[in-house]
Amino acid sequence: MKVIAFNGSPRPDGNTKRLLEYALAEIRQEQIETELVQLGGSNIRGCTACYECVVAKNKRCSMTEDVANGFIHKLLEADGVLLGSPTYFADITTETKAFIDRAGLVARANGNMYRRKVGAAVIAVRRGGAVHAFDSINHFFLISEMIVPGSSYWNIGVGHARGEVDGDEEGIRTMRTLGQNMAWLLKKIAG
Repeated sequence: MKVIAFNGSPRPDGNTKRLLEYALAEIRQEQIETELVQLGGSNIRGCTACYECVVAKNKRCSMTEDVANGFIHKLLEADGVLLGSPTYFADITTETKAFIDRAGLVARANGNMYRRKVGAAVIAVRRGGAVHAFDSINHFFLISEMIVPGSSYWNIGVGHARGEVDGDEEGIRTMRTLGQNMAWLLKKIAG
């Protein structure tokens, strides 16, 4: 089994990564392989609605000049996915949104190819807007027929400066519980 985490923050070592790592550490303790991929700051572009993926049905986006197809392939090979983003104007980063749009259309063009994978959103926030960002990612998982595990609270960590989320005890507890619940669910599904 494998869980892939996408860090949608342009800060590769910022609060979003830290939150993802708390969840991933719990997943690794259950002998599940993990990988963390830096999505934020990549050259990923948004979907152009060309619908060539609908025609080709080859599990790829027709735009090949950026990282999207590599990320889609990683998502397809994983059993579970954590998709993390900081909160930008009460929503996710543009790279995270571009990935959702591209990966989502390719999935739907290919019979909802992420169906029954486990997916969870992780959000870093300075103050407000995190629930909307959390919902944006969960909408992608739910329309993709993925299974979304819960935690002890919304998967949100509070902090502004790099590393500040390490002081959010409830946020850390939430991430750890998320990782435990995700590992449990993956093992139940693998049965």
